[in-house]
Amino acid sequence: MSEKQCYYEILGVDRGAGKVEIDRAYRKLAIKYHPDSSKAEDAVERFKEASEAYEVLSDADKRARYDRFGHAGVDGAHSQFNDVEDIFEAFGEMFGGGGMFGDLFGGRGGGGGRRRRTRRGADIRCNVTLTLDEAAKGVSKDLSFRRNVGCKTCAGSGAAPGSQPETCATCGGRGQVVQSAGILRVQTACPHCGGAGQQISQPCSDCRGSGLQSEKAELTVEIPAGVDDGMRVRVQGEGEASPDGGPPGDCYCFITVKEHELFKRDGSSLILQLPISYSQAALGAEIEIPTLDGPEKLRIEPGTQNGEVFTVRGKGVVDPRGGRVGDLLVQVFIEVPKHLSTEQEELLRKLADLDSESVLPHRKTFLEKVADLF
Repeated sequence: MSEKQCYYEILGVDRGAGKVEIDRAYRKLAIKYHPDSSKAEDAVERFKEASEAYEVLSDADKRARYDRFGHAGVDGAHSQFNDVEDIFEAFGEMFGGGGMFGDLFGGRGGGGGRRRRTRRGADIRCNVTLTLDEAAKGVSKDLSFRRNVGCKTCAGSGAAPGSQPETCATCGGRGQVVQSAGILRVQTACPHCGGAGQQISQPCSDCRGSGLQSEKAELTVEIPAGVDDGMRVRVQGEGEASPDGGPPGDCYCFITVKEHELFKRDGSSLILQLPISYSQAALGAEIEIPTLDGPEKLRIEPGTQNGEVFTVRGKGVVDPRGGRVGDLLVQVFIEVPKHLSTEQEELLRKLADLDSESVLPHRKTFLEKVADLF
């Protein structure tokens, strides 16, 4: 990786250059590499490079850190310009009047001002309630909601038919104004047009100048398999319209999964608490258990203890991020009957007599501990 070039070398000034000289050097490079006029292949990169250097060297604190520590002293302390518009936002009004770039090139857009960034439409939220089966397997859901769309009467302009929005006289269509307080100059949104750069003298009667109207929207959303309670599904471009011609927002479906009568969910695993009888636990049995895909056979081994867990592979829920299917965890508990028939009672009493003669290992250990205690 090549080292970053010295900021003083980029602007072509000495390390002892004053603020005026730095301003002049940057203005010269901005004219040379301005994307609207330069034919150089690397014009955009050179323009951004010069702007980054100027941002540091024109600030006394940043410049002092740079002089002392080099690039390490200002990494993270200056803007990383993603595109040319970021530079226009930062420096477009630096020299007052119509702006450094507006004066030189007539702006970047209509009305003699620089091009305003279009705002993205607002996102909207929809609540979607699913059963556990729907969440596990995926489902198509029909949604109905209200959202703002472009006004058909004025085609989204906000102006009454036959009229046009007018360029804001305060900011000259730029949407930004520079306020001065001593040596401090702050760029803010124009208070008269709210940053739009335009004013509407004759608002549309249907949308009252907003350019937007509320309408009922109906949408079929594909909910992927494996979603869980609290997750959200994004439907791109189905949100509200932009107020100034930008892209629409998105629709976010917030998922609520209803509790199931039998299963509990833990990530991609399902948990089933299964009651079995004492005889099934002692002797073992093959029993039928429910799953989301239908009944399955489960082998209960002889001598199964209360609370023991059996794993049924691949009968859980798919992981929406990794695609792996979880397992069904069957936790058994031995159900003691509250009411016994005469025959059951007689058999259990015989079993109790046998139990007293044959002490099992766990109970023997317990009895030995009791004897030591007393």
